[in-house]
Amino acid sequence: MTRHRARPAAVRHVFATAALILGLGASAADAQDRIRLGYGRLFVNDSLGELQDRWQSGSITASRVWGYQFDGTLPATPGDMIELRTHGRAIAPASLRAFDPDDRRYAGILSVGAHTHFQRGAAEVTLGADLVVTGPQTGVGQFQTALHDLISIRPPAPRILDEQIENGWHPTLVAEVGSTRPLGDHARLRPFAEVRWGDETLARAGVDLSFGQFGRDSLMVRDTVSGQRYEVIGVPENGFSLMLGADFAQVADSIYLPDDRGPELKADRQRLRAGLHWQGTGKSAFYGVTWLDEEFEGQDGGQVVGAARISFEF
Repeated sequence: MTRHRARPAAVRHVFATAALILGLGASAADAQDRIRLGYGRLFVNDSLGELQDRWQSGSITASRVWGYQFDGTLPATPGDMIELRTHGRAIAPASLRAFDPDDRRYAGILSVGAHTHFQRGAAEVTLGADLVVTGPQTGVGQFQTALHDLISIRPPAPRILDEQIENGWHPTLVAEVGSTRPLGDHARLRPFAEVRWGDETLARAGVDLSFGQFGRDSLMVRDTVSGQRYEVIGVPENGFSLMLGADFAQVADSIYLPDDRGPELKADRQRLRAGLHWQGTGKSAFYGVTWLDEEFEGQDGGQVVGAARISFEF
């Protein structure tokens, strides 16, 4: 495996694209004839899955969307609908007590980005740019230490935090194309493909299968870690819905698994997921689990992470 080195022209291209999309996002938020259409969030944690605190340890993602209107169909023009997405995450070795040079390094991650959602024929397209920030400068390690102290859980050892992924600023481009196909009145199949270039360089293909009304005629956004999709815009319909999914990725590079130290990156990854959504009057809840395949050579098996969201309307 060769270490990824972005060429100056490629870096300029990423910055230019990020500036363009972020500029569109600012215009969408500021324009008088646009409105905020929706908000969504998802909390993902290893402790919600297999009751451990390792590897893909925990994250939270939030999305706010502006546009002209949404009637259950995406706009045809890129930039008409803009999503502002924020994300925070902690990646950890299997043990927070003692540093293991053969395990993955701790990583604190914060990101902010703008993504546009639009329709091309039967294809649902998402294009976006994120600025991913890593290292001690994020404060994620300090936050996790304070949180663990508060709830009387052993925090990361100083050596673990000293050896974490370094401070960095990583422009990242993300694109996803999917197509929703009804299977009768209450089920939908959605194959999709995704590419990512920046903090990780990968190509992914997969499928989502849903039973029930949740997600129908809605804007759904995919969580980076678990692959679970959460609703940002939708019309609540009471009842239960079941979501299933699977995907496969080829990974070329990851800043979280550098080739100059620690274990070697695995070139392929799989994810399997399931989730249950309940919608009541003025309130809703979601819980899902995702099995994550090994991400590096020597990893002691995959892991199961849980995803949750609870909403109340007042």
